[in-house]
Amino acid sequence: MHQPEVQPEVQPEVVDVLAADAPLDAFVGAHEQGRRVALRTSGTSGGARTVVRTTGSWVDSFPHVSALTGLDGASRVWVPGPLTASMNLFAAAHATFAGATVVDSLDGASHAQLPPSSLRRVLADRAEALAGVHVTVAGDGLDRATYDAALAAGARISHYYGAAELSFVAWGDHAEALRPFPGVEVAARDGELWARSPYLCEGYLEPGQEPRRDADGWMTVGDRGEMVGDLVRVHGRAGGITTAGATVVVADVERVLRAHAAGDVIVVGLPHADLGQVVAAAVTDPDDVRRLPEVARRALTPQQRPRRWVVLDDLPMTEAGKPDRAAVVAAVVAALSSEDAR
Repeated sequence: MHQPEVQPEVQPEVVDVLAADAPLDAFVGAHEQGRRVALRTSGTSGGARTVVRTTGSWVDSFPHVSALTGLDGASRVWVPGPLTASMNLFAAAHATFAGATVVDSLDGASHAQLPPSSLRRVLADRAEALAGVHVTVAGDGLDRATYDAALAAGARISHYYGAAELSFVAWGDHAEALRPFPGVEVAARDGELWARSPYLCEGYLEPGQEPRRDADGWMTVGDRGEMVGDLVRVHGRAGGITTAGATVVVADVERVLRAHAAGDVIVVGLPHADLGQVVAAAVTDPDDVRRLPEVARRALTPQQRPRRWVVLDDLPMTEAGKPDRAAVVAAVVAALSSEDAR
């Protein structure tokens, strides 16, 4: 029988803001009281953890975000995702501390916080509403094609890379134009990204668990990447898809396919008895099943090319709007099993 996951006990001096009925009020209260906050991660890229940080590790970055986005007390900020996701709570807290108004609709908003998947949905359904809106995009890599489409719709776009443990790491227009966020040092060690800044967490609430950090104050969550001059190139979580002994970086494949796709694309690895895994692509537009294999043949290596293509009406997402890759794998396997049974 499945046993429910036991959550670690939150210490009295730490506020579990995401578990509160009103997470934004809980964060503001913790800041006023000088208490630390606990932020439970989703665990979609690994084991779930409860990150403990000072409120100052967020609040001290607010002026930089305001300067980069032009957000001030007159701004109207749309944060459609649930505040139980830390990136959405951050956006709402930033707006509140800046004196801006958090609104319930894109209509009339001057600013918005969206993951790439939600931005693509808005572009497909009502792109005209984005005119003049400054959209901050996070939670997954923002590809150049989506960025260009948003600019064509009249939006202004900012994109950042970070993690629950690290907060901000890099900022730019899109995933190919990221540079270290103000006050952050970024380095690549053996293909792994490390950061040092005032915005790092203190640790995990779980006993015996600690983030990977060194004696000089650098920390990593294991994301793969490189520095190209002053550009931060993020390749995704370590591991990727291992097929026939080769490691395929998911972000590289998705970047190529999304540039030519009519709908959304998520690339995953499917278990394979002989190869370990095979690359598969889930798409939302049926035409992409006909269009994208030729793109893959021309632009990707043999190891990178998806071997299976599946159309899903909706790509599974977490509450925060990030791709739920484990759920995507399950949906792709179910779809392929249904096809094979016909």
